[in-house]
Amino acid sequence: MPSIDTSATIRKTITVDAPRERAFEVFTAGHGKWWPAQYHIGTSEFETAVIEPGEGGRWYERGADGTECNWGRVLVWDPPDRLVLAWQISAAWQFDAELVTEVEVRFVAESPQRTRVELEHRHLDRYREQADAMRSTFDAPQGWSGILEQYAAATRS
Repeated sequence: MPSIDTSATIRKTITVDAPRERAFEVFTAGHGKWWPAQYHIGTSEFETAVIEPGEGGRWYERGADGTECNWGRVLVWDPPDRLVLAWQISAAWQFDAELVTEVEVRFVAESPQRTRVELEHRHLDRYREQADAMRSTFDAPQGWSGILEQYAAATRS
């Protein structure tokens, strides 16, 4: 039986005090309100981040000067259960249309007013020789864990 390379996947979980529908809406439609401004790749000052609704939608940032910089696209749009995004940002922190890692976010009801949000960033092996460094970056406290903390704060406002 072939072994599975678990180092190619990062998993993070956070629980928010919000129904699944609100948790999904804040993550998607409210993306620009909680995404950390310091995590942008465009040359212009960061204004917002956008996830366009529906499969095939764009995932991108818009700068203060109106320029847009792609991050990826929506692969699965299944509100309020799950979302899968293509993360197409290289180890050099530039959009790379040839690189596709995936960020899956699942919204699991723990009660009518409480949702467990499970994030999985997979296929990190596609970074090849930079895979370990990128995994460390995403797994660091300021990586996906810190980003999800900002998201959780937005669900409370």
